[in-house]
Amino acid sequence: MKLLCLCSALDIQYRFGCTPNWWQFIKGLYELGHDVIAIPYHGTAFETPYWRAYPNPCRLEGQAFATAKRLFGSGPTSTQEGAVAKVSKALIDSWIRPRWERHIAGILEKEKDVDAVIVFTIPVNHFTGIPARLRERYGVPFFYFDGDVPASLPRFGGFASGFRIYDNADLSEYDGFMCNSEGGAQDLLDMGAKRVEPVHWGVDPELYAPLDIEPDRDVFFYGFGAEFREEWVDNMLTIPSRTLTEYSFAVGGRGFDLDLGNTVREGDVPFNVFRQACCRSRINLSITRQAHGTVFASSTIRPFELAAMGCCVVSGRYDGLETWFEMGSEMLMVQSADEAIDTYRRLLGDDAARKAMGQAARRRVLACHTHRQRAEQIAGVIRSL
Repeated sequence: MKLLCLCSALDIQYRFGCTPNWWQFIKGLYELGHDVIAIPYHGTAFETPYWRAYPNPCRLEGQAFATAKRLFGSGPTSTQEGAVAKVSKALIDSWIRPRWERHIAGILEKEKDVDAVIVFTIPVNHFTGIPARLRERYGVPFFYFDGDVPASLPRFGGFASGFRIYDNADLSEYDGFMCNSEGGAQDLLDMGAKRVEPVHWGVDPELYAPLDIEPDRDVFFYGFGAEFREEWVDNMLTIPSRTLTEYSFAVGGRGFDLDLGNTVREGDVPFNVFRQACCRSRINLSITRQAHGTVFASSTIRPFELAAMGCCVVSGRYDGLETWFEMGSEMLMVQSADEAIDTYRRLLGDDAARKAMGQAARRRVLACHTHRQRAEQIAGVIRSL
């Protein structure tokens, strides 16, 4: 198939959580023999061995929007009201959406044999009307992939950004939705989606291959901020680091402006050294935000990345984690700070058990959760139409 993929971003310098995963999905589609054309909604377009690219028609406008949102904390899909929100919405309605529609139409005219368009986590309400009009004009089906369910759903209100991507959106415009959550799929149907298929995160096992290095720290967590997971950061880092003073605790990433006890803040961890940061840690933590942890089988990328690298993974409370991994043999889940302390103490005293768990987790990824397997699911959803 020839697939036109409109992605939230392609450049990982913007540190959008989903961007490395779009790379892996597209690589999987390429490895299956599909012809992928990619366009970023934010940032610059560029080509790789896995996709051809068309330019972002609103690159400068997107940069201006991101700057305004960063400075004023408001945007066209924000829960906040004010001059910036109104101006931004007017800009999207009168300028950005029409330019994107003309751009996509021009690509469909030029390429002629595009089998489907997939929109990867671009705000749905930024494209209102485009799928319906272009499907009628060109006969090309449109699909939407939301990788942020359930946090993106109206009942959760988005992150501190206040983003509400579904306000004033028409989900029935799309021939099908894909999302990372089994428990959140019904919300999308209730909001008007014609059909919804869960497609969970997966990873490229070569990109996340284990590193044979000697671990030099005990417990490590990496993430983009503590928002909506403060309780479990406390249970899994702050309290244990004060109790287990004989062990080293570290956190990487940004947005942890809270009491972390004796945990060392390592700051940002660039993508190219993320694997090294995890593989040099005896225990890696998966601390999921509240929305994902409480809505059944809402996948996040971190457990799959850590498992692929053969890490020993301890997770906080996560409803549905057992959907992807065998609890006890491939991954562990704790329910309290006391249980976390006991688990760390036991694992740090048993090198063989930690290594066996990491090896079992990687075998599970190779068998069930690779980027190519997820690409097969995406292609299957499109073909099933």
